[in-house]
This record gives sequence, C-alpha cells and structure tokens, in this order.
Amino acid sequence: MLKYSSDGHLLAATISGIRLPAGVSRVMNASVESFLTDHSGTFFDFTKPVDQEALVPPCSVSWRIFKNPVTLFIGGTAAVILELAEPAVCAGVWGHSSFRRDALGRLRRTGLAAMITVYGARVVAEAMIARIVRMHSSVRGTSANGVSYSANDPDLLAWVHATAAYSFANAYSRYAAELNEAQFGSFFREGAPIAGLYGARYSPASRAEMDEFLERMRPNLEPSPVIFEFLNIMRATPAFPRALRWMQSILVRAAVDLIPSPIRLQLGLSRLCLGKQERWVAKFAGAAADRVILPSNPAIQSCVRLGLPATFLYS
Repeated sequence: MLKYSSDGHLLAATISGIRLPAGVSRVMNASVESFLTDHSGTFFDFTKPVDQEALVPPCSVSWRIFKNPVTLFIGGTAAVILELAEPAVCAGVWGHSSFRRDALGRLRRTGLAAMITVYGARVVAEAMIARIVRMHSSVRGTSANGVSYSANDPDLLAWVHATAAYSFANAYSRYAAELNEAQFGSFFREGAPIAGLYGARYSPASRAEMDEFLERMRPNLEPSPVIFEFLNIMRATPAFPRALRWMQSILVRAAVDLIPSPIRLQLGLSRLCLGKQERWVAKFAGAAADRVILPSNPAIQSCVRLGLPATFLYS
C-alpha cells in the first residue's frame, strides 16, 4: 500500500504496478494518447520541459488520484452532474458547450486540461489556465429561470471546482483505494491555489467543509432534462477502448452513485444507481487501473520529466 504522512503526503509506495502484455499495452497506450492530443492533432508531451515542476508536487495526493483513468471518468461524470444541477452553471456549460455535436472531442479537451493542470510544467499549466480564463470572459447569458450568469463568476467557479474536487476524491476513494481524512484534506488544499488561478472565490479545505458546502448549495439545485441528456451521451460516447466499452454504462452509474443521496433524490437520479454486481465491477476496474503502468500516462511521463522512476507512484 502507499504510505502517507499525517498531512496526507506520500512517504513511500509499497504496492507493485502491473505491466500489461505488449499487445494490450499498445492498445491502451493508443487510447490514452488520443486523449492527450489537442484539436489540431498535436500530442502533448508531459516529459518536457525537463526538470520543470508542476503546480502540485509528485508526493501529493493529487498525483496519486489523477493517475487513475477509470476513477477520473467516474469522478468527472459525477462532477458534471453536480455542475448541471445548478441552473446558472447548467446554462453556461450546456448553452456554450460542444457536448451535443462533439462529445468525444469535448471529453478529450477537458481531460487534457485536467492533466496539464495537475501534471504539466508550472509555466505551461499557468499559461493554459490564463487562456481558459480569457476564453470564459465571453461566456455569459441568462439561465432558464431568468438569472444572469458569467463563466468567470467567482461563486459559480467555486461550485465547479468544489464539485470536481469532491467527485474525483470520492471516486478514487470508493472505487480504487480508500482515502483517510488527512488525505481528503490534503487533496482539497492542493487544489485551492489552482481554483484561485481560475478565479474561484472559495475552495473547501476538508471533507467536512466540502459536505457543508454541498448542503448549503442544495436549495439552489434543480432537476433538469439536460442532466439525463448528458448521461445518455456519456453512455454512448466511445471513451474507452472497444474491448472495455461494455463497462462504460456501469461506470456512468457509478458516477450517479457518488452523488450525495439527498441531492440524487432531488435530481430524480435514484433509479440509476449501481446494483451489487455492478459495484463490484466498478471497484475491480478502479483498483486494477490504479496499478496498471502505461508509458503514455501523464503521471508517468511527468515523473520521467522530473527525473523520478517511472514506477514512483506504483512501487
């Protein structure tokens, strides 16, 4: 198992990684690489620039969590469900989104941005975040319930970043390897400066603060047909290699299962939760993905960039 200090930082890794057979590894690497290629067809190389630190260090809980593609898919889906439940965020995300016409492209762009934020060299990550903030400055309008919104609204950004932190941490803890309170707290605190770079007004610093924030926001949340449209898109979009696509709908339900039960009921999602056998599949997939070593994984590439062993997060 991985050993952490009392504040949640990595001290040592005593689990062993899994190296896949060459043929399987090629297929999986190709899948990962497709998500690291931008709209112009350029592959993002996390091994460069050499020796350049990221916004968060390799010993962080963030590096551990974001290396797992299965729990990132689950957590990312859960985060968007919570985002779309807030009417102003829903109007901004869905009204200005390419999900309907290019779901896979949008998933790839969002995934690449998340990887650069956590693993990319600081200078590259900061420049990317600044570009996103500039792009968001033109995203504004009025929600269905008549409320004006702006994508750079600090309060809306706080909701977006808090729900992402909640979802990624809980997806990893539930479906890969359980996190303790110190590790949850470290993960939330590691993300706070990044949330600030995006313009968020507030960022919870512990699981208790996160739960309080979710409860405080609950009266503002509303059910929406958009949430169900999004879930249908996530089930249908080929985000995984063909051989693993059968479990994609299970992982979407695993994301619904992460939503706090009062909010899940409020949004009309209770019937979409996991069955007992499906929960086992999700946990098996998440735990396996946490040990698989793929050279194209940004976590591994970034370890190489910093002169660390490729197996640093595994052994």
